[in-house]
Amino acid sequence: MHRRLAIACFSVVALSALSACGGSDEPTAAVAESSADATEPTAQPTTEPAEQTEASETVADELFPDVIDATATLDGGTWTVSATLSAPYDSPERYADAWRVVGPDGTVYAERILTHDHASEQPFTRSQSGIEIPDDVATVTIEGRDQISGYGGQTFELALPR
Repeated sequence: MHRRLAIACFSVVALSALSACGGSDEPTAAVAESSADATEPTAQPTTEPAEQTEASETVADELFPDVIDATATLDGGTWTVSATLSAPYDSPERYADAWRVVGPDGTVYAERILTHDHASEQPFTRSQSGIEIPDDVATVTIEGRDQISGYGGQTFELALPR
């Protein structure tokens, strides 16, 4: 009796395993349905992030100030850089609080700290003098910083007039 029960159990297990491997159409369909259910939530985020990406880019544009212009003049052996930032969200509660001059290799040559908002003055321009930039550097990037979100937004590539 025990032997017959063991053989019957073994047969059921073996048949189940074969069915799961595609031995019959019905179990394969059941496996496919359960796979579809499992991937459905995964498939949904792949279509939604595209929509969220557009929305995120719009939100990201508002998270950072944009550097819309910059100039540089050589004063003796150092540079004076003037940067124009646009931060439409600028208020006393949250504002663009700095900009920096960055070389092509990532070296930060200067950082201009802004201590208050410029809500009534958009866009606004501020200067920093005494910036030492090596003679072999032909262009720098000006980056803006938001006091909450950090550096980001539109940057400005500035060719140094030599």
